[in-house]
Amino acid sequence: MALRIQFVKEKDGSILLRCHRADGTTTWQRNDGGRGSFFIIHDLTHFAVETVLGHRRGFWGLVADGWNVTDFGAPWPRGPLPADLDPSELIVGFFDGERAGGATWTADDFIDQAEKYFASHGVTRTLTLTDEELHRIRARVRELADQWTLLPRGETLELVFS
Repeated sequence: MALRIQFVKEKDGSILLRCHRADGTTTWQRNDGGRGSFFIIHDLTHFAVETVLGHRRGFWGLVADGWNVTDFGAPWPRGPLPADLDPSELIVGFFDGERAGGATWTADDFIDQAEKYFASHGVTRTLTLTDEELHRIRARVRELADQWTLLPRGETLELVFS
């Protein structure tokens, strides 16, 4: 299930995401301007969340299993996200909200927001998350974001999800 993920910092400032699956297939997407600035941190946060928490059925796991990057979002060509998906997307969305609001949430804050989300969507599920896990995720996101920031234009940040 190894997935080689490449974030290319193009010379024109755009960001190219290229994913190489173990079966030899690839998927990619180019993001420009503000969209690129948002998605690089969003995608690096996905990597941190999914690797720190050991999620194999999150965004990167689905890409490794054959989903294309363009399958995520309207018009949802592959249909809705699988019911057995790890809660990575929810957690990453909370990190996006945390960044936008300029506040740092505790594990209890994440769990409270997840309970509200699950209740509003009729889902009987719970989120288990600790402050220590949040600390490790935040540290990993900072490390990855720093690597990205220091990367010269025209160069590639490569990660492996397995």
